[in-house]
Amino acid sequence: MQDAVVIIGGGWAGIAAGVELTRHGVPVTLLESARQPGGRARTVETRDLTVDNGQHLLIGAYHATLQLIDRLGLPEREVLLRLPLGLEVRSPAAATVQLKAPALPAPLHLLVALLRARGIRWDDKFRALRGLPRLMRWSGQGAHEEDISVSQLLERFGQPPVLVQALWEPLCIAALNVDPAQACARTFARVLHESFATTRAASDLLVPRRPLGDVLPGPGAHYIAAHGGEVRLGERALGLEAAGPTGTLTVRTEREALDAHDVVVATSPIAAERLLGNFPQTAEALSRLNALGDEPIVTVYLQYAEDTRLDTPMIGLRDTVAQWVFDRRVAGQPGLLAVVISAQGAHMDLDNTALASAVAAELARVFTHLGPPRDSLVIREKRATFRCLPGSDAHRPGNRTVRHGLWLAGDYTDTGLPATLEGAVRSGLECAHAILKRRNIEIKAC
Repeated sequence: MQDAVVIIGGGWAGIAAGVELTRHGVPVTLLESARQPGGRARTVETRDLTVDNGQHLLIGAYHATLQLIDRLGLPEREVLLRLPLGLEVRSPAAATVQLKAPALPAPLHLLVALLRARGIRWDDKFRALRGLPRLMRWSGQGAHEEDISVSQLLERFGQPPVLVQALWEPLCIAALNVDPAQACARTFARVLHESFATTRAASDLLVPRRPLGDVLPGPGAHYIAAHGGEVRLGERALGLEAAGPTGTLTVRTEREALDAHDVVVATSPIAAERLLGNFPQTAEALSRLNALGDEPIVTVYLQYAEDTRLDTPMIGLRDTVAQWVFDRRVAGQPGLLAVVISAQGAHMDLDNTALASAVAAELARVFTHLGPPRDSLVIREKRATFRCLPGSDAHRPGNRTVRHGLWLAGDYTDTGLPATLEGAVRSGLECAHAILKRRNIEIKAC
C-alpha cells in the first residue's frame, strides 16, 4: 500500500490535490487549521447569515475546476448558474454600458458584442475593434518584449477611455485584484486569451447557486475521507523538518509528528514561508514573492426586503467605491445583495459601519428602487491575493521544490494565471500528478 501524503492546508489547492491522489489510491492526511475547508474561499456563518467570506464568480474557462466538481458527482446546474457572456456596467453619473455576446464562435462573439454594445459611441467601438485582435494575440513573450502594466497595454492597442473604464479595467481588477496601472499585462493577456479566444463557452459566467463550501471544499473533503484519506479540521501544522537529504519529512502538529515521503504545502505563501524555515532556499523564494505585497478583497452584504431583486444576477458599477453587485437570490437568499470591492483603495480606511453606509448610498443612487437595507455585514480578506505586478512571474515558485518530496500548491505558484480559484485547483492537480509520476502510478483519464 502507498504511504500517505501529508497535505497542509484545506483550501481549493489542497482539496484538489487530495481528491486527485485518493482517486488514484494514494491515501492522504489533510491538515486544515480552520474548522471548515475552503481557505480564502469558504463559507462562514455569522449572526443569522450563512455567506461566503467573499463573493466569487467562476467562468467557463475554469476547466480544471469544472472537471473536479463533476468528478465529485455534483451536476453543474445544481451548484452553478451558467450565463452566456453578458455584462452590464452602471454609473450614477454616466450612461449604462451593456454588452451581450451572440451565439458565435470565439473570439467573433466578443467582436460582435462590442459592435452591438449599448452606451458606447460608434467611433469608440471602431477604435476598440481595430486594436482588439492584436490585443488578444499579445503575449509579452517576445525576445525583446518587456512586461508592462495593463493600462500601458490597453493604451498601446488603442482602447478608448469609455471601454477601458466600463470593461477592461473592471475585468482586470476582478481577475488580477490589482489596479490596472500596476497590474501585470502578461497575466491579463493570458486571462483574455483563455476567456475570449478559445471557445464560446469559455467566457460564460458561472454564479454559485450554493455557498462556496458546498460547491467544492465540503464535497472534496468528504470524497477524500470516503476514499481512504483523512481530513483533520482544526489541526494546525506547527513545523516541518527533514530527516535526511532524501529521507522522510516530518510534519509536527499539536497532536503528533507525521512522517511522510511527500508533503504538499497548500497554505498561503506567507504561511508557507513561516512553515518552511528549515528549508531556506524554498523559504527565500517565497520571501521574494511575499515582498511584492498583497491585495485585499472586501465583500459588503446588504439585506433588503425579500422581494428586492436586480435585473440580472450580476451588475458592474463604475464611478463608485462598489465594483460589482450580485443578487444572492441565485443562492437561495432573496433580498441579499453582495457588493464586491477588489484591490487597495480609500475604502480600506473606513470602518465597517461607514463602508456599509457608503456602499448602500451608492446603490440607492444607481438602483432607485432600493430603500435602506435592513442589515449589513462586511467581510474583509485583507490578504486575498499576491500583488500581480509586471515581472511578478519571475517570483512565482513552481510546484516542485529543491527538497525531494516537498511540494508547493496554491494560486500563487507558477500557473500562468492570476490568483484565482482555477489557479489554485490547477496547482493542486499538478502537485498530485507529479507525485503520482514519481510513484510510477498511471494517471487516469478525467
